[in-house]
Amino acid sequence: MATKYPIIFVHGILMKIPLFKAFVHLQKKLTEAGYKVYIAHTDGVGTIENNAVQLKREIEEILEKEGVDKINIIAHSKGGLDSVYMIEELGMAEKVASLTSLCTPYKGSQLATKIINMPSFMLRFLGFCFNTFYKLLKDEQPDVITACKQLESKVEITAEPLITSKEIYCQSYSSTMHKASDDFVLSIPFLISRHFENDHSDGMVANHSTHFGEYKGDCLEDSISHNEVVCFMTKKKKKEKVVAFYHTLLEDLAKRGY
Repeated sequence: MATKYPIIFVHGILMKIPLFKAFVHLQKKLTEAGYKVYIAHTDGVGTIENNAVQLKREIEEILEKEGVDKINIIAHSKGGLDSVYMIEELGMAEKVASLTSLCTPYKGSQLATKIINMPSFMLRFLGFCFNTFYKLLKDEQPDVITACKQLESKVEITAEPLITSKEIYCQSYSSTMHKASDDFVLSIPFLISRHFENDHSDGMVANHSTHFGEYKGDCLEDSISHNEVVCFMTKKKKKEKVVAFYHTLLEDLAKRGY
């Protein structure tokens, strides 16, 4: 049973299409199953505010193309923060049916905090390199340093809802890496995250930071990293389990009338 409204996947920081094919495999499999699935092409290292403007533009184009008035958002990592800002600050609450966030650092990330606290000369150099590279990838307004600052760990944790509209169904998931060797790419970030967060981590974001709306826990019982959640560098057997998770997620949204 297809969802009533189309789906848009919103990527996190760095995971810009086509360099990182986050969600591409999922889009293919879910489209084959009869779902209308799109992938946002927001900036890879853009700020929350700028990415939210781009996301709004893309969603409005999709709504016009599909002839519907709402969309389901599935956002990964910083994409969840971009989506919340777009909904709350850019007048998009009436155009979003549901928001599902995966591994989004609503309370920030210690990893981002450590990056921002690097020596200033090194931070400026890395910022220049990343901004230049992503400009070549067609980022409209790359600003990796500001983006990282927006992901810093939050000292004060608010209990206030992030989205005020009660019409939007909001849910969130985390994921957990069991050991550093489970994902070679995130092995060092995982060790840093586990040490400073004092909590289970997906290699970049601590589990407690992902809670938002109706928190559903880990998306899989298996060890799965921040990147593997969107089928980036995910081994075949684990990839099948990730795809199955998304099928279950969308079937639930369809049953709820979204």
